[in-house]
Amino acid sequence: MSEEKVRARMRELVDEISHHDTKYFVEDNPEVSDYEYDMLVNELRALEAEHPDMILPDSPTQRISGKPLDEFPQVEHKVAMLSLGNSYSPDELREFDARVRKWLGGEKVEYIVELKIDGLGIALVYKDGMLVRGATRGDGRVGEDVTTNIKTIRSIPLRLKAGSLLRTVEVRGEVYMPTDGLRRLNKEREAKGEPLFANPRNAAAGSIRQLDPRMAASRPLEAYFYTLSYSDGQIPDTHEKALEAMKGAGLRVSPQTTKHQSIDKVLEHIASWETKRDSLDYEIDGIVVKVNSLAQQAKLGYTAKEPRWAIAYKYPPKQMTTKLLDIQVQVGRTGALTPVAILEPVGVGGVTVTHATLHNEDEVRRKGLKIGDFVLVERAGEVIPQVVKPIVDRRTGDEKEFRMPHTCPVCGSKAVREEDEAVRRCVNASCPAQIKERLIHFCSRTAMDIEGVGPSLVDQLVEKGMVKDASDLYGLTKDDLLQLEGIADKSSQNILDAIGASVGRDFANVLYALGIRHVGRTTADVLAEAMGSMDKLESASVEELSRVEGIGLVVGGAIRSFFDDPRNRKLVESLGKAGLRMEATRKAGGPLSGKVFLFTGELESMSRADAQEAVEALGGRVASNVTKAVDFVVVGRDPGSKAGKAKSMKKAILEERAFLEMVGKV
Repeated sequence: MSEEKVRARMRELVDEISHHDTKYFVEDNPEVSDYEYDMLVNELRALEAEHPDMILPDSPTQRISGKPLDEFPQVEHKVAMLSLGNSYSPDELREFDARVRKWLGGEKVEYIVELKIDGLGIALVYKDGMLVRGATRGDGRVGEDVTTNIKTIRSIPLRLKAGSLLRTVEVRGEVYMPTDGLRRLNKEREAKGEPLFANPRNAAAGSIRQLDPRMAASRPLEAYFYTLSYSDGQIPDTHEKALEAMKGAGLRVSPQTTKHQSIDKVLEHIASWETKRDSLDYEIDGIVVKVNSLAQQAKLGYTAKEPRWAIAYKYPPKQMTTKLLDIQVQVGRTGALTPVAILEPVGVGGVTVTHATLHNEDEVRRKGLKIGDFVLVERAGEVIPQVVKPIVDRRTGDEKEFRMPHTCPVCGSKAVREEDEAVRRCVNASCPAQIKERLIHFCSRTAMDIEGVGPSLVDQLVEKGMVKDASDLYGLTKDDLLQLEGIADKSSQNILDAIGASVGRDFANVLYALGIRHVGRTTADVLAEAMGSMDKLESASVEELSRVEGIGLVVGGAIRSFFDDPRNRKLVESLGKAGLRMEATRKAGGPLSGKVFLFTGELESMSRADAQEAVEALGGRVASNVTKAVDFVVVGRDPGSKAGKAKSMKKAILEERAFLEMVGKV
């Protein structure tokens, strides 16, 4: 093709893919199959690879680009991002309505009512329809330029729809993390030994403020837009019409926005959402009420801190008061000492809460907690309970200060806090608590998937001295297991069979099961693909490791430190002798050569192990998590969250029948 035809085709593909992105991510109404969408993207990528100088700035391939930043530049908002005044009762909202009507001299007033999403406020600038800047709220006048990270969110258009009323504009919105996405993210962070996000708001803010855009891109973020704050063209005369214009331009606007003619109707709407808000897939902490007429908004104006024409009605948070009975210290598989609040049982959000993580000693100190305090407990985002603060007025003087131990509470070894870390760690790699946690991780479903070897069995194996590290599992006999409480002949054989079956797990499973710090399931998949064998990984330098996509110097350093420890090298050697896979295996030349499959849900015609064997026999391989390397996702009965993630990543979805046809089993 001539250059002119290449440019024209690239423009056509970008427009078509952007259209389908809007239909899928914004309108939830896809018009093409995942396969057809992938073909368009593949064609565009091929053209861009051949003509890199012609890549269009709004190409969907440019959503993740650029090197990690050292810091975010400061930018000034076109219009100040003021906070909203809050109200907590119907009477306060009626007082707001009375003030509005008084200041407007009795004019007729309409209100627009919007859900108040609990996320991170952002301001986007589009110039001639092209996204040129995304910024955080900051202090309201100056925010941080997070454009590169904003571009990774698929529901945010890189270019406004052609022909829309909006061209050069600033719009305001909220970046949020769906509650299910936060659960998945916290599960991954827990597996890596990283602190969990307490709520979706913190998770969204932490994700957008990642200096590496690849990290932001890996987080399940969404966005809604609610304000047209600036336009160089004609601005509609009502907020309702401005929202319609934003929607027409391809921006995602909440479908729950409504219009009301009286404050009584507004209050009815607010009351209805207090009972319905748990049905949403994101957190809201209230309702925003705005005067609809922009002319009336201008008349009402602003105070120094907030608009007079809008107010937030805040719902009571999901909090309860209970007593902090004790603070105990748990030891994780990386040796991290974590203070845990032991609470007098209390119902919060429909769940009885008895424990809450306090993260680290600095967090206990920052919140001023004492053992014996009455404390406010919250299940923010319905994810993990957290202690919000002590009720200082209820102190009797009998409360006790908490002091983080400088020795391990399990083995008595020294517990050290490095200068750049918030946690204290037990230095004894042979600490029974660490051994138990490492074994539990090794046997977990996403690692070696050894069914029947759970916490209670691990406790007995370690306490009786039968198992000192993971390699000892592969030397267990039936006689060993029959000595343990609750283990009979049949269950002992089932456990031995499960241990034996784990020998065939993928190389990536073995890497993840080792429990290397910062190496979660996804990172293990990447390492297995990039390195290919344990020998190569074990000898790789930090520089070599950091060149692998998604690894970086921190993770590379953790991997190098792991293999520099002779105890870890001995463990890997022992696992290899036990028959575990120490290299990535695939049958070259088969019909599925180079193809990566992932299974979610239960297959009716064969076991997961048989399905994996069928794929590998034809040259393919099986992954354990949805990554960009996965080609096909096989969905069985009762699939988990991976199915939703695969759909969002536009992966090819196979029902069981289609998979069986592909591997020649029907």
